[in-house]
Amino acid sequence: MKRLWLSMIIALTATLFMIYQNGVFAEKTKTRAAKEEKNSEAEQKLNAKPAEVVTAPTIQIDKTSLNNGGTITVTGTAPAGKPVYVEIWTDRKVRTSFFDSKRDKESGKIPYILYMTNEMPAHYVIYTPKEQKGNIERIKEKGKNWSYSKALKDTGADIAYSVPAKIKIDRYQATLWKSIIGSRGSLLPQMDEKGNKKRSMQLIKARFRNPDKVLVPTVEVSTDGTYTARVTIEKGSSPGAYYITAVADKNIRSQHVTIENNINFPNIYLSNAGTSLNFLGPFILTLVIAIFGVLMGAGGGFIMNPLLVSLWPLPHTIVAGTVMPTVLFSQASGIYNYSKIKFINWRLGIGIGLAMVAGGFIGPKLTELITLDQFKFVFGWILPILAALMFWQTTPGYIKKNKKEQSILKEFKKRAEEAAKIKAQEGKRL
Repeated sequence: MKRLWLSMIIALTATLFMIYQNGVFAEKTKTRAAKEEKNSEAEQKLNAKPAEVVTAPTIQIDKTSLNNGGTITVTGTAPAGKPVYVEIWTDRKVRTSFFDSKRDKESGKIPYILYMTNEMPAHYVIYTPKEQKGNIERIKEKGKNWSYSKALKDTGADIAYSVPAKIKIDRYQATLWKSIIGSRGSLLPQMDEKGNKKRSMQLIKARFRNPDKVLVPTVEVSTDGTYTARVTIEKGSSPGAYYITAVADKNIRSQHVTIENNINFPNIYLSNAGTSLNFLGPFILTLVIAIFGVLMGAGGGFIMNPLLVSLWPLPHTIVAGTVMPTVLFSQASGIYNYSKIKFINWRLGIGIGLAMVAGGFIGPKLTELITLDQFKFVFGWILPILAALMFWQTTPGYIKKNKKEQSILKEFKKRAEEAAKIKAQEGKRL
């Protein structure tokens, strides 16, 4: 019995000793391993080559202010061997929209989503190295089918694209019924950073339309890293501060420099169009159109719309909205004079006027869903059709067959003669 107890005590003592030894040795092993790891890291740090320090580009400009546009010379230094891009934007913002009605290749469905922002810079350009001129020319050859995102990648300018990528973009799910009643549709949740950047590029294309408006190859870079770029702010650009920065890589950019663009009357800035223009041109054009428009019983808006879009760099949505109140002035004076010679049928006028009220609610929303090309296409067909119809109704054969037309012309002639006699009598009295 004593031997059994003695054997158990010896076995227990041996077990406890082994556990103790394992703990100590394990701790010593861990400590030794940690020391070896630290020594290894220290050796790696000693043997490692020092990290290359990349300095940000410097930037200078030859002037700090312009009068209704002009050219600025931008100079500076950048890391040798790297291409230099110059990004320029203005602090003036303008609303821009893009309606996605293109069928999706994967699902085969049309999204019908309206993308809209109120934070698009009124002026935005990336100046690329001169060597990218060939790429930009090939992009221009694609016509309306060019892609801004692809153009950035092809020219390497994607490293400089930053400001528009951060703008806030709203998107609406449009439907045919909502479009008919003049609604933009249901507001969708905000996109993530990647999605917002992608849609900002589509809005850039919708705003500036042509690739040579947003990508200009004028930067000359020397082997030692010095660069020169000629930056042009066109006449008719927005006034205010313009910011310019040089970019050598995605995270290597200079501090921005600022230049002020000033405009004076008769040049005026149209904030909702993001452009400025000489006021005298539209004034004289409108005067001529109003005379002939009222003569035909119209305000002249159907003539002014296509002319304003074609002659000045104005968005079709702004033209359509701006012409509405201007027509009100010519219509008001026309109503007064036509009522004086009793040429107005008020029942008919009020009746069709109610339809125009309904159209006035729907039309403005629909203009956001069409492009400038679609706007021109519609007017391009409507105007010649109306002209041909009116010309046909003045032919002798048509007038001879249409007795009502003859009676209307006779009545018109009679009232015109009476009005002329009254004016002549009033003139004699004076």
